[in-house]
Amino acid sequence: MTRIIIDPKIMLGKPIVAGTRITVEQILRLLAQKLTIKDILEDFPQLKEADVKAAVEYAAKRVAEPEPDAIRYLHEIHH
Repeated sequence: MTRIIIDPKIMLGKPIVAGTRITVEQILRLLAQKLTIKDILEDFPQLKEADVKAAVEYAAKRVAEPEPDAIRYLHEIHH
């Protein structure tokens, strides 16, 4: 997943599209507002369709992972 990077020096370490200051969060919010990939590419010509898809894939992988606090909590209540 080299299209999405995290660099603490860029956008406070939020996941971004490599080579830009466009965050995964920003792309997801645009999609949630019902913008199409075509609309996003028109508004951000530095992006490619694969960048938008990589942002969605990255987000899907992140929400599929259990939250560290939830894991800790479950461990505490079962021990």
